[in-house]
Amino acid sequence: MDLQGGNVVGIGTDICPIERIASARTRHGQAFLDKVFTPAEQKLCLAKGDPDASLAARWAAKESVSKAFGTGIGEALHLTSVEILEGPAGAPVVHLDTKGSALLRAHGGTEILLSLSHDGGMALAYVAIIQRK
Repeated sequence: MDLQGGNVVGIGTDICPIERIASARTRHGQAFLDKVFTPAEQKLCLAKGDPDASLAARWAAKESVSKAFGTGIGEALHLTSVEILEGPAGAPVVHLDTKGSALLRAHGGTEILLSLSHDGGMALAYVAIIQRK
């Protein structure tokens, strides 16, 4: 994470109980997954050793991005507007759809840095919107 030559223009964090995601998957199945996660996110998470922890971390990341934008999840930013995949080294990477990209530009941001963690039944995400000079 190189912040040299950049300013933080927004931050967001969220915590999600892993059991909440597991329960939603049990109750609503594929409909829940399709409403919240992109096909690429589903493929990535469902291949993990603990899919619910990976899904919960991505839920927290989506919420964190929405908080950093100051919009929350809703009309301005849908859950699937924010996609959390992995970069070449396995670190989480944020991809935005058209709505998300417009919000990033409106905030003067040029990139989003993300950290994910899960332990003790909880998943956590922290986001910083960065403006590079």
